Amino acid sequence: MNGDALLFFEGKPAEQALYEALEARIFSEIENVRLKVSKSQISFYNRHLFACVSFLRVKRKADLPQHYITLTLGLDRPLESPRVAVATEPYPNRWTHHFVLSRREEIDDELMDWVRQAALFAAIK
Repeated sequence: MNGDALLFFEGKPAEQALYEALEARIFSEIENVRLKVSKSQISFYNRHLFACVSFLRVKRKADLPQHYITLTLGLDRPLESPRVAVATEPYPNRWTHHFVLSRREEIDDELMDWVRQAALFAAIK
């Protein structure tokens, strides 16, 4: 994890631990990934942006866990899963999906399959 990412999570050790687990899987399972840290999110790129991590509130505050990160993925179709907090189609055939992650166990093979699909979609679009 680079220094800018460490600053992004300053004062949020639980969220940082979640992010570190996710980042490790992304870098070990997807080739040619670049990372960009900004004030509001950490973005993952190959040819184009395919995923980002933020603290975006995609549910009512009362419905969110105390410690969480929001993973956003871009895909060519909507996912039918209760794990998707919000899905929108900002452009035809480009779907944005938001996932609220609060436990390491949620960074599982199913989620990583969707991350790989997002990376593939970004690489060919």
